Amino acid sequence: MTIQPTDIPIPVAISARHAHLSQRTINALFGRDYRLRPLKPLSQPGQFASQETIALVGPVGRIAHVRVLGPPRAEDQIEISRTDELTLGLAAPLRLSGDLAETPGIFIEGPSGRLRLEAGVVRALRHIHMSPADAARLGVKDRDVVRVSVTGGGRDLVFDDVIVRVAPNFRLELHLDSDEGNAAGIGPGSVCRLVPANAQ
Repeated sequence: MTIQPTDIPIPVAISARHAHLSQRTINALFGRDYRLRPLKPLSQPGQFASQETIALVGPVGRIAHVRVLGPPRAEDQIEISRTDELTLGLAAPLRLSGDLAETPGIFIEGPSGRLRLEAGVVRALRHIHMSPADAARLGVKDRDVVRVSVTGGGRDLVFDDVIVRVAPNFRLELHLDSDEGNAAGIGPGSVCRLVPANAQ
């Protein structure tokens, strides 16, 4: 029997608020020549959650204990949810990672300093990481926009506007922010499946 793309389970993960920081910003917040200390590896190879956290300070509110992810990046990027927007009092656009043009800035604080990022705050578009082999099995290509059905959490949902991201080092996984994950009842072992393009 031939396995259809819609039969292939795709692991689902919640991407909670977090910060990707440049080495220059890390030094300003944690000290000269500071190196992030890995706490645990993430699902995508080479990525890790560090022991370090920062505080976000917006026009009307503050969020502490925001995890810094490693390794350092060329540009600073803060990823938050819609709920976080309301807490902080700012409007962050929906973007793919790295698309930071015309994004709002924010004050960030660490144990050794405070600074203002002039840009870099986004809400991440929901997306699926996958390798070229996974993309071939699922019949999709990089930057395709697909629909997925999340079931089994007691709050079954279909998500539209899911961006496919393909790279040789990517591991198959759908990333939702905390608001989306909570709405769908996402828990350990949750999976989704592609919805046929012609489905209503």
